[in-house]
Amino acid sequence: MTSSAFSVKVFGIYLVLAGCALLFAPNAFLAILWVAEAKEVWIRVLGTVVMIVGYYYWTCGNSDVRPFFIASVYGRFFFFVCSGALVAFANAPTILLLFGVTDLFGAAWTFAALRNEGHHLLAAEPK
Repeated sequence: MTSSAFSVKVFGIYLVLAGCALLFAPNAFLAILWVAEAKEVWIRVLGTVVMIVGYYYWTCGNSDVRPFFIASVYGRFFFFVCSGALVAFANAPTILLLFGVTDLFGAAWTFAALRNEGHHLLAAEPK
């Protein structure tokens, strides 16, 4: 297994675990983060989506889908930027930055692994 595939699989595990927490015990998870209790179903819907995305990461890591790895670097970096903007401009809880930074570190890990494997991130396929 390549380093980039391993990094994506690890990120997939993180997403599945976070999704499970949001789906099955959202208020316990939110309390750990010092976020107000969720009273609507949307937090569980988000948990379901996060679990599914985590499954995609795991599956793509298992199948060594390099175009997905490249797209995930951009997507995770974008999430980092958006989480910072939400905290700065939309009164989001500061703890959201923890998730943004986690995505940033995951993106950096995959980026470094892809570069070490000789892949270019500006193209969908290795050159």
